[in-house]
Amino acid sequence: MTTSIFTTNQKLTFEQFIEQLPDEDGRYELVNGEIVKILATRQHEDVADFVADVLRDEVKRLQLNYRVSDRIMIMTLTSEGREQGRLPDVSVVDRTIWEANRAAYSALLEPLQLVVEVVSTNWEDDYVDKLDEYQRLGISEYWIVDYLALGSRSYLGNPKVPKVFVYLLDEGGVYQCTAYQGGDRIVSRTFPELALTAEQVLKA
Repeated sequence: MTTSIFTTNQKLTFEQFIEQLPDEDGRYELVNGEIVKILATRQHEDVADFVADVLRDEVKRLQLNYRVSDRIMIMTLTSEGREQGRLPDVSVVDRTIWEANRAAYSALLEPLQLVVEVVSTNWEDDYVDKLDEYQRLGISEYWIVDYLALGSRSYLGNPKVPKVFVYLLDEGGVYQCTAYQGGDRIVSRTFPELALTAEQVLKA
């Protein structure tokens, strides 16, 4: 995934970002006050689509009250209190929250149930910045899918091995992480009956 920045004369708030989103097609985030266009590789999209399809199937199978999407914008806050606009690769939201205001645009202020980010060359965004922002927002479950083993050895080991990291929010509001690789079955709080291995995700 690569990014390009639309420079502005001032650092934008989340509300200004939503108002000034470019009309052209594409995926955009608000990062450090700037509008950033996100360009993902086809392989990146394939991995994200695979996860989204699996989770949608699980929602349908168990008739769960969730909506799965790749187009939900959320507002987060940095440790300095700066508003960010994040567009996760996969989002799972409580359908009651989604349907509370169906006339609104897809930007949400409430925490999602589950977020999945597929790691790209700017891997620190997922491992550090978004992790901190999603924890602060109170997102219950956060997956990092590092299918190319782009993160540092402190996460992936030496030699580096592709992994799926699942962060679950504990009672104190702090993420606890479990790493999955190979044939490990991914354990999800949101989808406790999910029959999915790390290898299936990483090789999608």
